[in-house]
Amino acid sequence: MTKEVVYLPAESTVDEAARAMRERDIGDVVVTEGPQLAGLVTDRDIVVRAVADGRDPTSTRIGEIASRDIIMIDENAYAADAAELMRDRAVRRLLVSDSDRRLVGIVSLGDLAIQMDPASALGEISSKAPNN
Repeated sequence: MTKEVVYLPAESTVDEAARAMRERDIGDVVVTEGPQLAGLVTDRDIVVRAVADGRDPTSTRIGEIASRDIIMIDENAYAADAAELMRDRAVRRLLVSDSDRRLVGIVSLGDLAIQMDPASALGEISSKAPNN
């Protein structure tokens, strides 16, 4: 699980989100509207929902391309529970919350592969340092 959660307001631009991801070596940011969680933007969202559609990354707001379906799992859940939830909801990331529903991290498909099947191709790839 990634414990450093990066929050950006929905009014932030796509290029600001991309820079935040690059600077922190992460693939997602949590989108907020005031004090509320509003969604999640991933590096894939930027490519598929902004760049591929020809949208200007300096003027497109992340609130326009965010995945709004917020799927959370409790921090005490088992990795197998997270994998099942990802499978059922067809997502690659889950927000992880504590018992008070405060966000404490984000778990990705790669995180689960490292934990559950480190010798798999995805587990091995996910455990390596990025090649950027």
